[in-house]
Amino acid sequence: MRPEFHLTLPVEDGASVFPALPGFVTDVRPGAAGPYERLARIGRAAELAGMGGVLAPFDPAGQDSLIVAGGLLRGSRHMRVAAEFHAGIATPVYAAKLSASLQRFSGDRLDWRLAVDLDPRVARSQGDFVEGAERYARAEEFLTVARGVWHEEDYGFAGRFYEVLGGGLLFPLSGRAFPRVQLSGTSADAMALSARHADLHVFGPEDDLDAAIAELGALAAQMGRSPAYGLRLPLLAREDDDEARRDALRLWLLRSGARETFPEPERATRLWHGFGRPGLVGSYENVAAAIRGYLDRGVSAFFLEVEPHLEETYRLGEHLLPLLAKEIHNAG
Repeated sequence: MRPEFHLTLPVEDGASVFPALPGFVTDVRPGAAGPYERLARIGRAAELAGMGGVLAPFDPAGQDSLIVAGGLLRGSRHMRVAAEFHAGIATPVYAAKLSASLQRFSGDRLDWRLAVDLDPRVARSQGDFVEGAERYARAEEFLTVARGVWHEEDYGFAGRFYEVLGGGLLFPLSGRAFPRVQLSGTSADAMALSARHADLHVFGPEDDLDAAIAELGALAAQMGRSPAYGLRLPLLAREDDDEARRDALRLWLLRSGARETFPEPERATRLWHGFGRPGLVGSYENVAAAIRGYLDRGVSAFFLEVEPHLEETYRLGEHLLPLLAKEIHNAG
C-alpha cells in the first residue's frame, strides 16, 4: 500500500508555543494573516511539500473542522483533507449531505475522522450527554445511517439514536465517493467499531502497535474487511542528532519544562517523550529510518505533528520526505 503523509493542523488558530514576534515587526498588508489565512498557508505548504493530506482536528473551543476542511479543499488541488468531529455534531443525514456537497466541490477528497471518546466535560459543553459504551453504539448508528442515505434512495432506519424514513441523497449530490472513515482507540469497543466501519484506523506511538494491528486485522477479516493502519507521530528532525536534541531542549524549555527534567531522546528508537505523547527526534536520516520501521510493521499513513507548523512543514518537504521517496515510489 502506498505510504501517505498527512499534516495535523493546529487547533488554536495557528497559535504556537514559540514566542510572538516583537512589536516593531509589522505587516502593513491589511488582513494578510487572519485566522483562516494562517491555516491556508499551512495547507498550501503541506501540498507543496508533497504531503498527501492534512487533518483538521476537532477543537471544542475553536473553529469548526468541517468549515476549515471546506476552505482547505477549495484552496488545494490534490491533497486529501480529513475533518475530525464527533457524532453529536449533527444528524448523520445532515452530515452526509454537507459532506456530499464538499465531495462534489473537491473531487472526492474529504475524509472523516470520527472522535468517539471525548472527555465527558468537553462532551457536555458541546450539548452531548451520551457517555461510556453508548458513545460507540451511537457512532455505529451514525456511520450506518450516513452510509445508508449516501448510497440508497428511499432509505429507512429505526435505531436507538436515529430514525430515518424515506431518506437518501439525490442528484446532484448522489454518486459521490463516501468519505474515507478514520477511527482510533484500542479498547474492545473501539476495535469492534473499526472492524465494521474503519477504512483507516489511527494508532499512537504509545500503543502496543504490533498487538493492536494483529487484533484489529483478525476482527476485520471475520467481516471480510481489511482496514489500513495509521499513526499519529509528533516529530522534530534536523541535519544531525545533536541539532535535533538542542531544538528539542529549546522546545521543552519554552513549554515551561526545567532543564534538569529534560527527557533525553531514546537512541535506539529515536522516541522522545517531551511532546506530550511519544514522538521522533533525530537527524533526517534517523527519523526516516524510524518511519521505515513503522512501514515494515504495517503502518501506511502518518499524521505528522510539528511546530511551528509552517516552517516545519517546508522543512519536512525539503529534507525528510525526499529520503522516503523510494518507499513512496515503489509502493505506488
